[in-house]
Amino acid sequence: MPLQEEIEQRGNWLFRKRSVLPLIILIVGLLVNIFYKYQPAIIREVITNHRMLYEFLCLIICFLGLAIRVFTIAYTPIGTSGRNVDKQLADSLNTKGIYSVVRHPLYLGNYFMWLGVAFLTCNLWFVLFFTLIYWIYYIAIMFAEEQFLRNKFGQVYLDWASKTPAIIPNFKLYQKSDLYFSWRKVLKKEKNGFVAIFLVFCAFDITEKLYFSSFEFNKVWIYLAIIASFIYLLLRTIKYKTNWLHEENR
Repeated sequence: MPLQEEIEQRGNWLFRKRSVLPLIILIVGLLVNIFYKYQPAIIREVITNHRMLYEFLCLIICFLGLAIRVFTIAYTPIGTSGRNVDKQLADSLNTKGIYSVVRHPLYLGNYFMWLGVAFLTCNLWFVLFFTLIYWIYYIAIMFAEEQFLRNKFGQVYLDWASKTPAIIPNFKLYQKSDLYFSWRKVLKKEKNGFVAIFLVFCAFDITEKLYFSSFEFNKVWIYLAIIASFIYLLLRTIKYKTNWLHEENR
């Protein structure tokens, strides 16, 4: 098989399995957090003396990623930019809003969400390893997606892709979206990522404390995880029991 087709085939397979990567990152991160924390050792004193501040900085990185996803999802029409994993989907080509400054904003958002988690390990080598693996994994997916878009939209796609960077945004290219900001779509689509952030932070704290036979859990993360879980369940109930979050063509 020619290399181009092989990369596309692997990218489509990874696209369908991309929900597995976060689980692998989480498991490895939890183990690193317990057994290989504070690497290189020089960062130990800085972080331990300002532990809560450091964790909130990690949270800010996660919310930066979530904000990128929110800004992306809020301006997209139905049939694009979703959490679908079965096959590539694009009823129309998004070229305005955040898509006018970067071609893959959702994957950029995902990266920052998981970068914040990676920093929780206080292990610089793990952060660098995560970054390398993440982009190797997603470059194949992006290649397959772009082949799909190229075949479907032809010259329109080529004109957009030729001036829009793939990963690093160029804000000078920004064009306002033709659609309005849809909070309903955001609440419907991004509740999973919102609650996941707080559950993961809580999991890091609890697993580390339990391993070292300590029950002095950080109540801040426990309370925030409980509140986030309540919000998630409320939004999920509203989504499936009412039509409050439904919008035509969004």
